Amino acid sequence: MKMHIEIILCSFIFLVLAPRSIYSEERLLVAMTLVKNAAAGGAVCLDGSLPAYHLHRGFGAGANNWILQFEGGGWCNDVLSCLERAETRRGSTRYMSKLEVFSGILSNNVSFNPDFYNWNRVKLRYCDGASFSGDSKFYNGTSLLYFRGQKIFEAIIHDLLPKGLSSARKALLSGCSAGGLATFLHCDNFTKMLPSNASVKCLSDAGFFLDERDISLNLTMRSFYHDLITLQGIEKNLNPNCMASINDPKLCFFPQYALKYITTPYFILNSAYDVYQFHHSLVPPSADPHGHWNRCKLNPAACNATQINVLQGLRRDMLSALYSFFRNSGRGGILINSCFAHCQSESQDTWYAADSPRIHNKTIAEAVGDWYFGRKITKEIDCPYPCDKTCHNLIPSQQVTPPVQSAGSSVLNSIGRSGPVLTTVILTILNNR
Repeated sequence: MKMHIEIILCSFIFLVLAPRSIYSEERLLVAMTLVKNAAAGGAVCLDGSLPAYHLHRGFGAGANNWILQFEGGGWCNDVLSCLERAETRRGSTRYMSKLEVFSGILSNNVSFNPDFYNWNRVKLRYCDGASFSGDSKFYNGTSLLYFRGQKIFEAIIHDLLPKGLSSARKALLSGCSAGGLATFLHCDNFTKMLPSNASVKCLSDAGFFLDERDISLNLTMRSFYHDLITLQGIEKNLNPNCMASINDPKLCFFPQYALKYITTPYFILNSAYDVYQFHHSLVPPSADPHGHWNRCKLNPAACNATQINVLQGLRRDMLSALYSFFRNSGRGGILINSCFAHCQSESQDTWYAADSPRIHNKTIAEAVGDWYFGRKITKEIDCPYPCDKTCHNLIPSQQVTPPVQSAGSSVLNSIGRSGPVLTTVILTILNNR
């Protein structure tokens, strides 16, 4: 539940703090489409409700081009957490907002999204709890859960094909967080479902989750993913070439092991100090029972020298895992910045704005566009923290009281230079969950 609240509120903060012109006069709200025939093929959310997506049509020169964006939102790796999730918008379309704001890479404004603004843009809603990859069911005579993420992905694609996807000239499969991980899992299959002459590429934003030891030397994320894969029947849907090459096939859920077997051109956008991985993989609560890392988690400027050294180790491990891709991929792109952030493509202030994060004076949107259209080779690695002064770091507001921090997240308070969050709004969200 804590994991779920963190991601919800983190996304909300980006919306609250984005430039006013973007989310008032310029705000784009897109209606939900239910995949009405999905249930016949077993493609349903955790609670059995129909899967959904939001489509905003392209126009002009982009009318035959498509962006599909996997929604993120964590995972559930046991029956109890999945039952809880099934009663929220992360497990059921019954609880989802029927209108979604499209911004950043999904914006239809050339001033905010210069390369993809006129493409067909689709957000795939996330309701399976396993990065669109499971294929099983749980029933104990009382409780029923559907783990059908793989079928949901396929059902949405098949619903979009007659709506123009079948004649796509260019396509980009993207996603953020758990949705970013989904792009690693589905990239090549997506390519196979589109016309052979289409230019298809994939983008993962904050989805390069590492197989990393935490500060207690436990493999927390590996254990979590193993339980997830077993519960939701994921293993049969993992990359077969990866599984054949490794002693533990379940490890192919991690992008660092599957990446070299993906043949579709790929762009990896990630922070070297991804706050989700910092808080849940490197320093999960189980590894810090006395809270020695609490101040550092709330604000990187409060980290002591030892903690900074540990965080630099996280960065080194990420760069090491990406080294072969960086050196050898002729068609791949990469941007690893040094911001304490999580997901940077869907939020206008980090995607493309006057004060957006930059490496070599290039915004994330410009880097992705240069890579996709072959204008320039884009392989950008930022210098280590704290050298990058353009970052929008997730740091705390002094206005937020301890109950908010304990009830929700240590990264829900304010964003970089953008100013304090409306604390009363966040309190309302927490109290309503």
